[in-house]
Amino acid sequence: MSKILIGLLSLVFTLNAVEVYATFNVTPEKKAKLAFDAGGITKKVSVDVASSVKKDAVLAVLQNEDMRASLERAKIALKFAKKDYERQLKVKNLIDAGKFDQYAFKYENAKNEVAYVQAMYDKTFLKAPFDGVIYEKDIEVGDTVSGMMLKTVFKIQSKRERKLVLEFDQKYHKDIKTGQKFKYSVDGDAKEYVGTISKVYPYANSGNRKIKAEVKAKGFVVGLFGEGYITVPDAK
Repeated sequence: MSKILIGLLSLVFTLNAVEVYATFNVTPEKKAKLAFDAGGITKKVSVDVASSVKKDAVLAVLQNEDMRASLERAKIALKFAKKDYERQLKVKNLIDAGKFDQYAFKYENAKNEVAYVQAMYDKTFLKAPFDGVIYEKDIEVGDTVSGMMLKTVFKIQSKRERKLVLEFDQKYHKDIKTGQKFKYSVDGDAKEYVGTISKVYPYANSGNRKIKAEVKAKGFVVGLFGEGYITVPDAK
């Protein structure tokens, strides 16, 4: 196919398309409010606002010496319960079934106890749920974390991954679809960007008669505003 023919086809496509105006706000691709799932005194805070963190990085720790001691005690009990069970297993056919069941019960119970105490110990560590950056912090060493009134102590958002949350007139609800191109500019930035519609919300806002859609992006500051046009093939 010649370059001239390709150019003519592109022109025909442009002439047979409409552009739907949309405004947008820049939001993080991921964000989360983080809180401890246990109560206690804050022993360590490892990050601050603007800290970049990896998934599962420890952000803060509660005092947990007593829980660690309980975990070690449970592991020792499991060790000896296992030895007793294995000894009895070797002579299972020579002993009373009820007596063997007692050793089996103690062994299983010891395993469950270790799993339970381990879970409680793990709750004294607050970890990042994904790679991101901390954008709010409300905890310091020595703060009391109440198990009865758990509160958000960190807010985290994806570091560079963003999504543009678009709004367009509801009269185009049948026309806007995923995969369509969105040409846009961000307020204060003269450069024109091009993205692709990745999601269209299945409802209209009854207050402003707008429908939302999303476009994936990277690097923009969260909270920025912009506008652009969605390229839609003309239905006529």
